[in-house]
Amino acid sequence: MPNIKSVKKDVIKSRKNHLRNVAAKSAMKTFIKKARLAIDSGAAEEEIAKAIQLAYKVIDKTAERGIIHKNQAARRKSRLMKYYHKQLQQAGQNAS
Repeated sequence: MPNIKSVKKDVIKSRKNHLRNVAAKSAMKTFIKKARLAIDSGAAEEEIAKAIQLAYKVIDKTAERGIIHKNQAARRKSRLMKYYHKQLQQAGQNAS
């Protein structure tokens, strides 16, 4: 632990921010997993749309707060939609 008072405060603040950032990233990953599970389970279109919408919201909010980079947020959203469309296409091929 540092001796200088302001540095001690900085250390405490950075640890607190780190915990907040870890929690936010974890929540974001959880919402992405829920959306992917909804897609995989073949749930109703409304459920899938709602899960994807929630995942998008959390990803955007995480990027807005500066916890992840905006390009990383865009990449995660893009991959989620790519996965969704791939599953839709496979379901369409299986049905016909």
